[in-house]
Amino acid sequence: QVQLVESGGGLVQAGGSLTLSCAASGSIFSINHMNWFRQPPGKKREWVAGITNADRTNYGNSVKGRCTISRDRANNTIYLRVSSLKPEDTAVYYCNAETILQDYWGQGTQVTVSS
Repeated sequence: QVQLVESGGGLVQAGGSLTLSCAASGSIFSINHMNWFRQPPGKKREWVAGITNADRTNYGNSVKGRCTISRDRANNTIYLRVSSLKPEDTAVYYCNAETILQDYWGQGTQVTVSS
């Protein structure tokens, strides 16, 4: 089992930036890949960014150039920094961990961007 706890969401003005954190615990050795997803109000959940165990990163088109995913191995935590925030970035942001057997999800953290 893997437990994921996100934090760092909140209300931000457009143009600002925010760093989200996701702390992993449990069977973290089984994690192959970690991701951030988001779900805007009334829309489907979409992939935002991912980081492999080799620290290779990839980003979705909606945030590319404005977003950085990173990892702190000592604290089993990944981060997502989003800059130049837009109202359309408003969403619940979820942390995801992929293992061979299944995916795990955090409870989500709300990010609201005001115009």
